[in-house]
Amino acid sequence: MLFSKAGGIVMSNDYTEEMVGIRRHLHKRPEEGWTEFETTWFIVQRLRKLGLPVTIGKANICESEVLGRDPLLVSDAMKRAAAHGVPEEFLKATEGYTGAVARFDTGRPGPTTAFRSDIDCVLVRETGDPKHLPNQLGFASERPGFMHACGHDGHTAVGLGVAHWLVDNKDRLCGKFILIFQPAEEGVRGARAMAASGMVDHVDYFLGGHVGGAAKLGEIAVMDGGFLASTKFDITIEGTPAHAGNSPELGHSALMAACAASLMLQGIPRNSHGETRVSVGKLEAGEGRNVIPAHAKLQMEVRGETMAVNQFMADYVYDIFAGVDKAYRVKSTVVKAGESVTLTPCPEIYPIIEKVMNRIPGTKLLPREHSPAGSEDCALFIKRVIEHGGKAGFVLYGCNHHGHHRPNFEIQDETSLPIAFRIFTGFAEEVNGLK
Repeated sequence: MLFSKAGGIVMSNDYTEEMVGIRRHLHKRPEEGWTEFETTWFIVQRLRKLGLPVTIGKANICESEVLGRDPLLVSDAMKRAAAHGVPEEFLKATEGYTGAVARFDTGRPGPTTAFRSDIDCVLVRETGDPKHLPNQLGFASERPGFMHACGHDGHTAVGLGVAHWLVDNKDRLCGKFILIFQPAEEGVRGARAMAASGMVDHVDYFLGGHVGGAAKLGEIAVMDGGFLASTKFDITIEGTPAHAGNSPELGHSALMAACAASLMLQGIPRNSHGETRVSVGKLEAGEGRNVIPAHAKLQMEVRGETMAVNQFMADYVYDIFAGVDKAYRVKSTVVKAGESVTLTPCPEIYPIIEKVMNRIPGTKLLPREHSPAGSEDCALFIKRVIEHGGKAGFVLYGCNHHGHHRPNFEIQDETSLPIAFRIFTGFAEEVNGLK
C-alpha cells in the first residue's frame, strides 16, 4: 500500500492493475467521436458498479451546440454496438449520444470539483510492428483504421480509477464531484455541447489532463495557456458531370476546384499576432477516369494562437471557397464541424496543482508549459468554469509516445497512468479532503 503525505488516504497498487486492464481493453475496441457506444456502455457499467448515479444521452448535451456528428455513422455504430452485446435498452436510452457523467456526493459540505476524461479514438491504422507493445501483449486495435493513437484510452482508465478511489475514500472527503467522460474530443467536437449544457457552471474546481505531449515518461507539467484555438470544416463541392473525351467543355470539375482550393488554403498569409496552422487532411472526389468529377469532399482545419488569429484564418477559408465557386463554376458548402478556444490561464489554481505534483515521488515537475501547439477542446470547459467564478487547470503527465496520431503511438501504462492517478486523487485530497 501507498499513502499520501497528507491525510493518510489510501492509494493502493490495486488501482494501477485496474487502470492498466481498462486501458488495454479499450485500446482493442477504439471508436471515433460521437460513435463511442461500446465505450460508453463499458464506462457506465463500471460507474454503476461503484454505486454512482450516471447520466447519459441528451441529459449531458446541448443539442444546438453539437458539431461534426454524422447521423449515418451514429446509426452504424449503434448497430455495431448491439452486435457486440450492448443492450438495446441502453442504446435507446442514449438517444444517439455517447459519453457519460457521474456524480459523487460525500454528504458533507464542501467544494464541487469536476474531472474530465475524453473517450474517442483517432482514425489511424495501428502499426503491425511486432515490437509494438500492444502487438506483443495482444491488445492492439481490432478495428483496422481506428486506433487510440492519442491516449484517450488511458485518460478514460484514469478517470474510472479515480472514481473508484473517491468511493473508497468517501469518509475522508467533503463536497461533491462531477466525473465527465466526454465524446468526440478529436476534431474538438464534444466539449462545446457538454459545456453548453451548464454541467460545470457551479463547479469550484475543474481539472483536465493529457498523457504525453511535451512531457516524457516521468515528467509532469501544468499548462499555462498554449493550446491553439481551432476551427474544423467539412466542405462539399458540387460540379457538373460530362464525358471527359466527348464533351469536356460541358463539365465543371469539383475535383479541380477542390485541388485549387487546397493549394490556396496553404497560401493563407501568416499572422504577426500569433502562430497559425492550416491543414487539408482529407480529399475525396470523382467517379471514374473518363467522367468530369461532379462531387468532391474535403476535411480541413485552421488554428490560431488567439481567437482573433484563428478567426482570421477561418474567414479566409470562406473567402477561398467563394472564389473557387466563381472561378470553377461549382457550388461549395462549408460546414463548421468542430471548434475550440485557446486555453485560458488560471494562475490561482497553479499553486494547488503544483503542490500536489511535488508530492509524487519519482517524477520531474517541468516549468509551466506554454508552447503554442495542438488544440484541446477541454479548453471550452475551462473557459466556462472560469467565466462562472471557478478555478480550472490542465496538466500533462508524460510518456514516451513516438508522436501523437501516429501508428506506433504508445503509453507506458504501468508507470504513466499511476502518475496521472496521483495527480487527480491528490488534487481531490487537497481541495476536498477533510482538514
